[in-house]
Amino acid sequence: MSHAAVWEAERPSTYDRSTVEAVVNLYLDGLHEGDADKLADAFHPTADLRWQEKGELSILTRDDWLERVRKRPSAKSQGQPRHDFVVMVDRSDAHTVFVKVQCALPPRFFTDYLVLLKLNDGWRVVSKAYRYELRE
Repeated sequence: MSHAAVWEAERPSTYDRSTVEAVVNLYLDGLHEGDADKLADAFHPTADLRWQEKGELSILTRDDWLERVRKRPSAKSQGQPRHDFVVMVDRSDAHTVFVKVQCALPPRFFTDYLVLLKLNDGWRVVSKAYRYELRE
């Protein structure tokens, strides 16, 4: 194992992941602020994002998505108000939760479906599927 991999494995979490609410808030804050580090901490490293484009399944790795976040202006930096809220939480058991949220990076308004699992290091988003619509 490389030195960097050891450091990464031993790095304490910068953000609280002790509850589902904390992770969802971290996710929504990270989206609005364009903070890829917050988003990285909310998502498991193997998580991916899925959506349909013209009837075809599109898939993006977490790290590729974070690179896109780093390169785009955030809603906060553009003075956009927040448009995010939790629509529903479906807890299957003590370790598995499905969360539906609505959020926006205007002019795109999203409905996100997040699957969270409670792992040894806390709750993490392990998968995200979403849809969006353009609004003026």
